[in-house]
Amino acid sequence: MSLEQNINGAIKTAMLAKAEAELRALRAIKAAVLVAKTAEGSTGELSEADELKLLQKLAKQRKDSLDIFRQQNREDLAKKEEEELSVIERYLPKQMDEAELRTALQGIIASTGASSPADMGKVMGAATKQLAGKADGKMISALVKELLTK
Repeated sequence: MSLEQNINGAIKTAMLAKAEAELRALRAIKAAVLVAKTAEGSTGELSEADELKLLQKLAKQRKDSLDIFRQQNREDLAKKEEEELSVIERYLPKQMDEAELRTALQGIIASTGASSPADMGKVMGAATKQLAGKADGKMISALVKELLTK
């Protein structure tokens, strides 16, 4: 079942349960899917990879907004972003923890033959392809930098 079909079913369930926060997040996902499907040059269908990128983008937007709202002591707005983020994360694959990510990156570094910080681009290219959707880009970058400077 496609993401759009899952979201439509979840919207119906959230409406019946009168779950306002969940409904808000689901509608945001649905709107983003519709925009992506009708974008210029689009085929009208989204691949699974496109759906994953879309969800990651929405989650990143929520995380960034959450950080800003917390810095500005706007807990009311931060709470809304947090609620939406938790709903969006349900549709994303499970994220790797730091230990799993470190192990995966060590394998990627070994396979690319990287040995210094100058090889970071080569490692990042392979890592972002291999770990797409499983880990945050900032965390990947920080760990690659740390592993290559040892």
